[in-house]
Amino acid sequence: MTQNVYEGLFIFDSDLYAKEPDNVSGQVTRIIEQFGGEVLLSRLWDERKLAYPIKGHRRGTYWLAYLRIDSLKVKELTRQFQLSESVIRFLFLHVDPRLVETLVEHARAGHLHAGEQQVDQTQEEIQQPASTILEEESMDNSDGIKD
Repeated sequence: MTQNVYEGLFIFDSDLYAKEPDNVSGQVTRIIEQFGGEVLLSRLWDERKLAYPIKGHRRGTYWLAYLRIDSLKVKELTRQFQLSESVIRFLFLHVDPRLVETLVEHARAGHLHAGEQQVDQTQEEIQQPASTILEEESMDNSDGIKD
């Protein structure tokens, strides 16, 4: 049996999470361990408004987990989370073994400030007038030939 590491992102029902945060979040660990998996990291990521309603919910609490489990058990694990009332959406991604330690340590740090800064920079670029963008491009590449 091959043990692989997966990144799991769960969206919980925000109302249920607000009432029983330990029970709802603990459900992730309980289900993973029930199928013989090991939780490397499990933590709250954020609560946000959803881009579109999911099962009638407009807000969701995002939970990030890194887990090691037999690859043959992922299908059963997926089915169990589909049956959960507190999980409104989830996704599992296989993690390259060379990146496991780095990703877990980054997630353990807790904040994704770099990503937030990138979003802010992108919004500034969107708000920048088109004439300014064209002037900057023409200054960078005045003769049309790339160096």
